[in-house]
Amino acid sequence: MRKKIMIESAERTERALIFYAKPVDIQVDELKAKQHMLVDSDELAFLYILEGEDYVYVSIPHTVWSSCKDLNEHIKVVTLVNNVEIELEGLHEELAYLIANIEGNANYGEELVNKVEQIFLA
Repeated sequence: MRKKIMIESAERTERALIFYAKPVDIQVDELKAKQHMLVDSDELAFLYILEGEDYVYVSIPHTVWSSCKDLNEHIKVVTLVNNVEIELEGLHEELAYLIANIEGNANYGEELVNKVEQIFLA
């Protein structure tokens, strides 16, 4: 079974984008950024991969995507889960790559393409 950390909300400050996650029954202290993302078309979410004993996916739903718009490399991106802060290194580049790939690409599903274009490309 895939382990997921579900993001509930996001807060953008001058220096950071903080994703607040639901509490999980996963040991998160040892998780490290893999600097790779996937897409969950069914759930309309981006999945950031963390490595530990197993892979753990940080599910970033479309409801918080607007906080990711216009990110630059000077803004640190972290998730706060079980009172542990984990930096999502490389999220800027991965997100830019996915958005460029998804634009107009029906392979991701019409609903996901529409959401990405509406939020990031409008």
